[in-house]
Amino acid sequence: MRSGNPALKESTFLDLGSGTVVSRDGGAMTLNGTVNKTGILLLLAVLTASFAWSQVQVTEYGVTGMGYVWGGLIGGFILALVTIFKKEWAPVTAPAYALVEGLFLGAISSMFEARYPGIVMQAVMLTFGTLFALLFAYRSGLIRATENFKLGVVAATGGIALVYLATIVLGFFNIQIPFIHESGLIGIGFSLFVVVIAALNLVLDFDFIETGVEQGAPKFMEWYGAFGLMVTLVWLYIEFLRLLAKLQSRD
Repeated sequence: MRSGNPALKESTFLDLGSGTVVSRDGGAMTLNGTVNKTGILLLLAVLTASFAWSQVQVTEYGVTGMGYVWGGLIGGFILALVTIFKKEWAPVTAPAYALVEGLFLGAISSMFEARYPGIVMQAVMLTFGTLFALLFAYRSGLIRATENFKLGVVAATGGIALVYLATIVLGFFNIQIPFIHESGLIGIGFSLFVVVIAALNLVLDFDFIETGVEQGAPKFMEWYGAFGLMVTLVWLYIEFLRLLAKLQSRD
């Protein structure tokens, strides 16, 4: 099993001692349970996002409420790492991640909306439209998570991660990678590529969760599976915002 999502890796459902899945007391992971917990995480994120949205003000003198952006980003990253390394804590850390990440999403969305009115609703609709379209394609067999498919998506995801890491590191020295983060054709093409790869990661997440259910993973893995799916959805939403912003800036 492979997934470009760092929260969902090959050994997630495996017992480290035997290499096989072992169900713990409290029942096994189910698909309905994972879906329900994904809905809970989305609701929690929307609640804190709505609050952060109301706290951010963009004026000609600057932006107020940047603390929600950095607090949500750093807090979400820390909670994500804790969840990945302590999967059994997911029933607590996954909701906490959703709440904190909601602050980041609400604040950054408010900033985009102030500059490009209507962009947030477009990004939300595209994100959930992509989610349901790929879920339908996966369940109907139109898209299959074959080994080569997984290898390609994981490799592309890793390449994108390296580009973003290089962007951050070079940014400390005031060096910008040309073209890909601009609103030219190359920049738009790069964003389209990233959106496609982020969307294809959803297919790997569906396959990964389904495999966990089939193998009878522990009940707490429902929260972990929902958390992993949430990570991909957040990434996809942010990339849609970036793509739409590039398109609108050309008008």
